[in-house]
Amino acid sequence: MSIAYDIVRTFEKKVCEFTGAPFGVAVESCSAAIFLCLKYLKCDAKTTIKLPKRTYPSTANSIIHCGGNIEFCDDNSWQDLGFYRMTPLPLWDSAKRFCRGMYKTKEFYCLSFHGKKTLPIGRGGMILCPDEKSYSWFKIARFDGRHECSLPFDNLAFPGWNMYMTPEQAARGIELMQWIKDENIDSPDEYQDLSQCSFYGGNHVP
Repeated sequence: MSIAYDIVRTFEKKVCEFTGAPFGVAVESCSAAIFLCLKYLKCDAKTTIKLPKRTYPSTANSIIHCGGNIEFCDDNSWQDLGFYRMTPLPLWDSAKRFCRGMYKTKEFYCLSFHGKKTLPIGRGGMILCPDEKSYSWFKIARFDGRHECSLPFDNLAFPGWNMYMTPEQAARGIELMQWIKDENIDSPDEYQDLSQCSFYGGNHVP
């Protein structure tokens, strides 16, 4: 079992070395990364987050499932730069950007390793985080509140989520990292205008 954890840790280390992040936690998807970050940053009914009106639905879904509110705006950062800040939180949706030395601030970046992305593991994501406190929380939160040990010997920490990256995904990531270019920004996608969906309850900002 410890060998499986080591494979994931090795992949996390390689991504941190590439991006310049102090810590990285591998999860099942970028959507999971965003959701866990929102929970850690205590997104709730008092939180209103600005989103580009044309972004992937799971980002808006995560905010709603955390009880937060959405304010849509005309921001093309995701299409043009590959990432955008989920203002006012110190959180970046970086599903389309994966570049050497990209971690520049003491904030949280969510990466995507979907099969269509630059590092096409098939399914997977990662949280780049600034400190050991958040790193430790994410490692437990992604693994059902468990620590990385055999369940009968574990002292469960809190009700977490089943969002960990499998060793198989991590192993593929390690293999693909040796061919990754320094600058990687995925081509723009055509996304629908989420501000037109009444169930998000957002307001469109011109």
